[in-house]
Amino acid sequence: MTHMHDPAWIAALAAAMAVTGLVSGTLAGLLGVGGGIVIVPVLFNVFPLLDVPEAVRMKLAVATSLATIIPTSIQSARKHRAKGAMDVPLLRSMIPSLIVGVLIGTVIAVWVRGSVLTAVFAVISLLVAVNMAVTGLDYRLRETFPTGAPRHALGSAIGGVSAMMGIGGGTVGVPLLNLFGTPIRSAVATASAFGIIISIPATLAFIGAGWGNPLLPPFSLGYVNLVGVALITPTSMLATPWGVTLAHTIPPLLLKRAFAVFLGITAVRMVWSLIG
Repeated sequence: MTHMHDPAWIAALAAAMAVTGLVSGTLAGLLGVGGGIVIVPVLFNVFPLLDVPEAVRMKLAVATSLATIIPTSIQSARKHRAKGAMDVPLLRSMIPSLIVGVLIGTVIAVWVRGSVLTAVFAVISLLVAVNMAVTGLDYRLRETFPTGAPRHALGSAIGGVSAMMGIGGGTVGVPLLNLFGTPIRSAVATASAFGIIISIPATLAFIGAGWGNPLLPPFSLGYVNLVGVALITPTSMLATPWGVTLAHTIPPLLLKRAFAVFLGITAVRMVWSLIG
């Protein structure tokens, strides 16, 4: 862990984390993704500088990302709701199934190898990117979001996959909501609140699961690295309002295509890391 005692390296890490926070915060407001779609790959590549063993690297990235999402999601959701775009009744109806999914996904995430989480991250990101890139703005499987068991199944899937990926729920939630009749802007606004529901219990679970693990680097609370949280959180919160403003000024179809581009780039980077 000698790198952590080098002032030049610490300064470089601080700068990198600050930039990561600015980018992820902007994306949180713009796309409702909670920023994790950017934070996880960046942390996955930064943690080797701390000599973090490969066995815990991805779990550390996922858990740290989830911890940074908590305040950013709260800020993003509040601002989207203030603009009147959030579907509050739909959100409330999905809370129980989202939580169930988070608990299941987190249990799986802490037991499987880190490479499995990397693969899940890459595959889901690629599928969502393709969907958002090839479907039109008004493409729907149906005009209204399903009720009953199908709604709970979708909520559980969103919660479970998001917990395993270290994301706020928008990456999976936005395209699913849009696919089932929710206008893209409303989908982004509603999914921004998914991040609150997903990140809090998942973060707590990752803290407990990693508690006392001797492979974790200094300044870690379970699988959550406090250095990453301290550097990313304030800059991402600063940038979130920029993304919210952009979300309400950019043409909806352009917003959808931008979402696809970011996810596609992320998927390619993660697949490359597995091959390498």
